[in-house]
Amino acid sequence: MADFNLEAMSLKELRQLQKELVKAISTYEDRHKADARAKLEVIAKEMGYSIADLIGVEVKTTRAPAVAKYRHPENAAVTWSGRGRKPQWFADHINSGKDPSDLAV
Repeated sequence: MADFNLEAMSLKELRQLQKELVKAISTYEDRHKADARAKLEVIAKEMGYSIADLIGVEVKTTRAPAVAKYRHPENAAVTWSGRGRKPQWFADHINSGKDPSDLAV
């Protein structure tokens, strides 16, 4: 294990260390969860079941990407699906009193 003199570190270095620790902990937990899941799947499969059969929940399916509903007025390559945070260009358009349907794809 590395020796750190925390007293000698700057605030920037301490914050960077904190970010790295949070990431390392998360990665560690993810790896161990994946290992546990893989072991459980093997055991369930050997017994003729899936994890979903035993737990009684539906297996999550990945969500399809959202379809673009709005296009940037000056750059047609930039779009927004209408989900999540409004992009600044869309908010500017609305705040200027214009209709969102003007930007509809």
